[in-house]
Amino acid sequence: MKNDQMPPRRRAVLRLAACLGAATAVRLLGPDPAQTPVRHPSGPPPAAGPQAGAPVRPSAYRLRPMTAYTPPRYRPARPPVRRRPFLRMAGAGRSMVLTFDDGPDPRYTPDILRTLRRYDVRAMFFVCGEMAAENRDLLREMAEDGHVVGNHTWSHPLVTRLSPAGIRAELGRTSEVVERTVGRAPDWYRAPYGAWNRRSFEIGAELGMEPLGWTVDTLDWREPGTGFIVRRVRAGAGPGVVVLSHDAGGDRRQSVEALRTYLPELLDRGYRLTVPGTVARG
Repeated sequence: MKNDQMPPRRRAVLRLAACLGAATAVRLLGPDPAQTPVRHPSGPPPAAGPQAGAPVRPSAYRLRPMTAYTPPRYRPARPPVRRRPFLRMAGAGRSMVLTFDDGPDPRYTPDILRTLRRYDVRAMFFVCGEMAAENRDLLREMAEDGHVVGNHTWSHPLVTRLSPAGIRAELGRTSEVVERTVGRAPDWYRAPYGAWNRRSFEIGAELGMEPLGWTVDTLDWREPGTGFIVRRVRAGAGPGVVVLSHDAGGDRRQSVEALRTYLPELLDRGYRLTVPGTVARG
């Protein structure tokens, strides 16, 4: 039988079958609906898994990190950029602060630590990085005894003659040695010779440190004699006073002996030898 002689009803059935076959082929060649994401104009797609379709409760899911999201690195809060260093500890009552610069030196620092330990006194040690790197055991001893380890640059240069990069290297390298050795970077720094400039204040603040000068210079760096050093401390003692001495950088036997004399005298006069608090870092 020819197609033009096919009954109309059979011709319609065959045409319908052809259309259905084409539709099936299109569906089989197209993407799998189960793998095709569905856009939700009002928010993300519903969660998949055993709880899909169940009422969502705040406690039903843990917070998951977003794709490709990296949390910012923790950065400690910077102290303000000072225009001048602290020269004394305000509001300290009858407290004084003893500080020692240029060490640690294995010839003198251990004797100073022993004297401080004998009288249960805390002090501040502003260390030079090149000395600290060679005497890490003394750094640890300072920290274990409760003393404050400060930053006195790497090689004791005149900071005002350095470029900003040079200042950053001198302070940064020293802070790194201290942190690796005692577990905490310095909160305080002191410029060699007391020579500060704007850049040193800015870079010190970037590194999380406050600048500390002094009220009383014992002049022990001149090696003027033990008695002279003791008299300088006696005359300058007072509430909030910061005393400058040295435990390295020359022959410091006079400094060691002077401490043994004036420290018990200060305690007998009612002074409390202490250290400032740490700088906030968060």
